[in-house]
Amino acid sequence: MINTAIAGVLLAVSGTFPALDGWVEQGWASGALLTVEDPAGVRADAAGEASVGGYFRIGSATKTFVATVVLQLVDEGRVRLDDPADRYVTGVPRGLNGDRPTVRQVLNHTSGLYDYAHEEGYSTNRWRGGDRFRTYQPRELLDVAFAHASHFDPGKGWRYSNTNYIVAGMLIERVTGRTYGDEVRSRVLRPLGLAHTFVPGRWPGLPHPHARGYTEVDGRLVDATLMNPTLDWAAGEMISTAEDLNRFFDALLSGRLTSAASLDAMRQTVAETNTIFAYGLGLQRFDLPCGRSVWGHGGELIGYRTYATRADDGRRATLSYNPLPADVPGEEVIGLFASVYC
Repeated sequence: MINTAIAGVLLAVSGTFPALDGWVEQGWASGALLTVEDPAGVRADAAGEASVGGYFRIGSATKTFVATVVLQLVDEGRVRLDDPADRYVTGVPRGLNGDRPTVRQVLNHTSGLYDYAHEEGYSTNRWRGGDRFRTYQPRELLDVAFAHASHFDPGKGWRYSNTNYIVAGMLIERVTGRTYGDEVRSRVLRPLGLAHTFVPGRWPGLPHPHARGYTEVDGRLVDATLMNPTLDWAAGEMISTAEDLNRFFDALLSGRLTSAASLDAMRQTVAETNTIFAYGLGLQRFDLPCGRSVWGHGGELIGYRTYATRADDGRRATLSYNPLPADVPGEEVIGLFASVYC
């Protein structure tokens, strides 16, 4: 389903990316959209329930917005990356040997902090019934995480933990005296004109148009579109569009949002993550089969999956799809990005 009238800026060409139709026909996804931008122009395509220009939950791609604000505070001299995180957020536990995790280690997931989302009922990637409309407070999420010992001493390993970005969001609020959402809006969204990107707070819906998200519960497909995203807060609550995410990552990675030194710090990745990406400060680096690398961040909330990426030559591509129980095989996703960048 192609919408050619989204603000008059997207060149929506049906069949531009035939893989998207294939994903829907195979029953891997109920909807998928991809927007690619480079000096040659804009190509956008959608399949199934998705619409070009449509809104979606970006999940952990929120982390890059949060990390950007933290690095801006570093540029202003209000935060230091190698300060202990508990200088800004009370209660951050020490590591197994008593070391205090730093702001840098929080942002690149080498803090060792336990991920509250591993607790039963605390993951927005799983069906939570009526609890999906419950409101959570950030300190409540930290209390759940901090009740557990750290996985390792700070800097002695790597483990993805949503707790890190709850800490980062609270750091922003402690330093600025304003909500992290207000800081994201004033420092990033408004300056870049990202009018289709939101920090939803307790609002359970999405603007229109949007594809609906689904999950399987007791063998049947359930509509999981509506949810109160405060359980993810600064770790993954935001809503956006492919065009806005392309604009954000282009601005960030071309050096328009932070100093050169801060952008360089964001791109310094952890050597070993045992994942499909290398991780910096709120940035993921994806190495494609052709030898090229792209930067960005992935995200997942129940019913929605997102990959927002940019190559150093300025080409950028954002993919959003709505996985069904069979899901899109990983090699299909990699193949799609290879067709864009390779």
